[in-house]
Amino acid sequence: MATKISASLQALSRELRYEPTTKRIRALLGQAVALDSRRAVIVWEPRRVVPCYAVPAEDVAATLSPATTTPADGASPPVLHPGIPFSRHSTPGAALDVSAGGQLAAGDAFRLNDPDLEGYVAFNSEAFDWLEEDDPVQSHPRDPFHRVDLRHSSRRVKVTAGDAVLAESAEPMMVFETNLPERIYVPPADVNWDLLTPTDSATLCPYKGTASYWKLAGGPDGDVAWSYQNPLPEAGELAGYVCFYDNLVDVEEIR
Repeated sequence: MATKISASLQALSRELRYEPTTKRIRALLGQAVALDSRRAVIVWEPRRVVPCYAVPAEDVAATLSPATTTPADGASPPVLHPGIPFSRHSTPGAALDVSAGGQLAAGDAFRLNDPDLEGYVAFNSEAFDWLEEDDPVQSHPRDPFHRVDLRHSSRRVKVTAGDAVLAESAEPMMVFETNLPERIYVPPADVNWDLLTPTDSATLCPYKGTASYWKLAGGPDGDVAWSYQNPLPEAGELAGYVCFYDNLVDVEEIR
């Protein structure tokens, strides 16, 4: 019987997973080096959507001590999405505080209790500034099994909000990303900017970069579109293209 690979990977999400990397990984707490390792692994706790780094305790320059904070009580959700804090662990281990350069990252490390990861300590991606070799890491480690494919397209698309045409294009960029819906990005020249107002929202993507957001001009608060104005090099062709939330406005493919 044939195996659908994505289904097999989904089944693995209930387990503690790791993948070694040969990259030099460093983490800074303020200006102080918290860790420096060439033996790092990328770790997914059970049901975690995004990974974090873990390194041998010998490669940690910071001081590790038992955590002084108590993790939140309550049942663990079935999926630990990026909005679930690092402190909500789903595998055996011990929470740790990290001290370096006079700064404290409370509960932002976790000593894993697993025979295959003996001696390894996982770290909260959001609590430190990270470097892979000499390049900064945005948001969290890149999943080595995650792809983002950009494809120029001749699909005709039209984006509307009620009777207002927000964008219309025959030259969109299609973005196909592992485990996410396909996205249609419209060239900036094909967007009716008079109908959009920039907001202060911003998000980080480790694959594409920092996203800026827009809402409907004169409409209710709430972002309806986003764009990577200065994307990471791997997504450079996406610069300036605009994507709309298809659950908030109508994104129609015209056949």
